[in-house]
Amino acid sequence: MTSREIVKKTLYFQTPTRLAYDFPEPYGGDFYHTGPDPSPDRRMGKGTDDWGCVWDSIGDMVLGEVKESPLKDWDDYHKLPIPDLDNEDIWRPVKEARENAGDKYVFGGIISLYERVHFVRGLENTWCDIVENPGQLQRFVGLLADMDVRIIERYARYGVDGIFMCDDWGLQNRLMINPEDWRAIWKPGYKRVYDAAHCAGMDVWLHSCGYITDILEDLIEIGLNAVNMDQQENMGLERLGDMFRGRITFFCPVDIQQTMVRGSPGEIRDYCRRMVRSLGTKAGGFIPRWYSDPKGAGHSRENIRLMCDTFMEINQEMYGAGA
Repeated sequence: MTSREIVKKTLYFQTPTRLAYDFPEPYGGDFYHTGPDPSPDRRMGKGTDDWGCVWDSIGDMVLGEVKESPLKDWDDYHKLPIPDLDNEDIWRPVKEARENAGDKYVFGGIISLYERVHFVRGLENTWCDIVENPGQLQRFVGLLADMDVRIIERYARYGVDGIFMCDDWGLQNRLMINPEDWRAIWKPGYKRVYDAAHCAGMDVWLHSCGYITDILEDLIEIGLNAVNMDQQENMGLERLGDMFRGRITFFCPVDIQQTMVRGSPGEIRDYCRRMVRSLGTKAGGFIPRWYSDPKGAGHSRENIRLMCDTFMEINQEMYGAGA
């Protein structure tokens, strides 16, 4: 069974022959990432992106944060620079992805519907707009969804297997905004994008960190296949399993804020086993991964190796020595 087949069977609970996984070398993984270059949702360390957002970074983090947002007043919306999706040069890596990926599962990145809004508008302005300018927000989210649909149409031509969006919606113990506001302003855009992906034969993946249980039911309802959440302990690992196990695939490392940083070797091993037991089944529903900015998150090489080795041990226990 190929990597692509294993991932697909995991997503649809069709009993793969082993765990799918996404680990650093020498372990490797089942995934290949692609997208336009430069990405219309590019996140930088330092510099200015194609939307006019100015990024800066301190310390050891790979990604920076937006220090200057270009859309300070909605009256200037018509002046906002918008990345050109018709530029054929940016699609070169996507056209080559299927061949370069071999039998791996190909992710295609798309534009975030929340983070891109607050990158462009500013987080405080975005939160105020929910009350003061909801129509303007809906218009901008609609523009981003339109762009994502166009990206999906391109991906469909070149054999991309699934779309991957990054939108952190959670604080440590609650959603960043009222869930009802999320449903009114953002949920229709997500549904439009997810519908377009499924119509094109692609799966839907979302990275979203923080406490997001308040909207995960909605996301499953509109077609989300897999969620990448890097922190689970703020929601409760077993609670997540009780609520959503068997209904969505979890694509997760050991909790990057807690156990992966502060846990003993025994606690990390135990957490790996709790993850598999709580979130997945032998039929599918769980894909272990690593956090790709370990230095920024404070993850030691020893803990990364311990996590990967433990998941590999669990894989053999579940599927046999040849898995």
